[in-house]
Amino acid sequence: MVELRFTAEKANGQTISGSLSAQSMGEGRKKIHRLIEKNQLKLKSVEKKVTFLYKAKKGGDKPLKGEQKAFTKKEVEEALTRLGYEVVSINKKLFNFNPKPPQSDIVTFVKISAELLDQKLSYGEILTLLINDTQNKTLRETLKEINNELKKGADSEATFLKYQSVFGKFTAYMLGLASKSGNMAEIYKATAKFLERRQEFRKNLRSALITPAVTIFVLFLAVLFYVAYIFPETAKLFVKFGIALPPMTAFTLAMSDFLIDNSLLVTLFIILPPIFLWRFSKTKKGGLIVDKYLLRIPMMGTLIHKTLIEVYCRVFYTMYSGSAESIEPIRIAAEATGNKYFEERIKSVAIPLMVKKGTGITDAFEASGVFTETALSRLHSGEETGTIKNTSLQLANYYESETVYKLKNFIELVQVVIAMIIMVVMIALTLVSAETATVRPPTPGANNQTYIERNIA
Repeated sequence: MVELRFTAEKANGQTISGSLSAQSMGEGRKKIHRLIEKNQLKLKSVEKKVTFLYKAKKGGDKPLKGEQKAFTKKEVEEALTRLGYEVVSINKKLFNFNPKPPQSDIVTFVKISAELLDQKLSYGEILTLLINDTQNKTLRETLKEINNELKKGADSEATFLKYQSVFGKFTAYMLGLASKSGNMAEIYKATAKFLERRQEFRKNLRSALITPAVTIFVLFLAVLFYVAYIFPETAKLFVKFGIALPPMTAFTLAMSDFLIDNSLLVTLFIILPPIFLWRFSKTKKGGLIVDKYLLRIPMMGTLIHKTLIEVYCRVFYTMYSGSAESIEPIRIAAEATGNKYFEERIKSVAIPLMVKKGTGITDAFEASGVFTETALSRLHSGEETGTIKNTSLQLANYYESETVYKLKNFIELVQVVIAMIIMVVMIALTLVSAETATVRPPTPGANNQTYIERNIA
């Protein structure tokens, strides 16, 4: 997020200024120009808040170095002067790259905040404590800015949403909403639980799908290198001396010749599909298709699907307060799943049915086609008894227990399969290498003896 400040002039000559936040400089300028056109103003300047490196000293003390975000160099100078410092130097930071903090740091921040809120500490005190103890620079600076803005009376939801690039969209929304709610500690606990489950799920997904895929890919490259470059160096010596090759050695040499002759095509075949799939998944339509078929992967797809429902129900439980206010929790919970297909079906099918036709929650969810029969049955029971909020939590806990157990078993199965694949490949390479050791050159003089015998006959 970038923060911009603009100065404009009214028709009567009065100068006004304002500030806003945007995802990028270009988007911010568009917002400013729309405001200018709408209010018939004359734009005078646009300034971006950037980081300045300063060096200042007080009396005979050692000069103090630090960083400060501001719109202009003059603002930093005036702030230091008011604090009694003599400015030595102030320079704009040329490279201001702040990578997103690790998810574990964000989870830790939310969990500790929830625990301290339970101990009745004020949120300002909590932020001050965490700012001093947070090691990640990006998160520490973000918390400082949030603390400063909240002290000035800024809206908590708008403040946290400004930093959604750091926390993530859903987390920023929940933390901002918590400050306005009457149960801040409960929302922080629910957010921490959600973040932990999502982090655990992604870790397990890497173990179940990504790590094996990378292992197989690296193994494939190693075999390719062996067949294309190492093996021919030995096998072609036999061909050079006219020695007959055994079947596996001959086949492997033929494969090697094919790979070398078509090296460009083989390289493109290996590199292009993953790049195309990655780029395709980044598009709106491609993301929907990839996320849709992700739920249909044999064995793993079912676990992913149930985990999405668990996340949905957990967020829905946290935000739901009554049937009259069910649309916003449904929308936010759908976005929290992180699956574009799941989110799109809820937003384009379930919500319109509820808003336009007055369809019940369960019937709308059934029409979306992204909930299991078990989930629909439990939600329907909760809707009839007026306990859909608690039913959502029960369903989330049930699917958490089921998916954690089954996912653990699936990961163990995948590890066994990968080990077997590696074993088979290594045995095949060993057999090919061993076969080459059985190759024997013809006995010296054997060709001449054969020629004499044929002439005598």
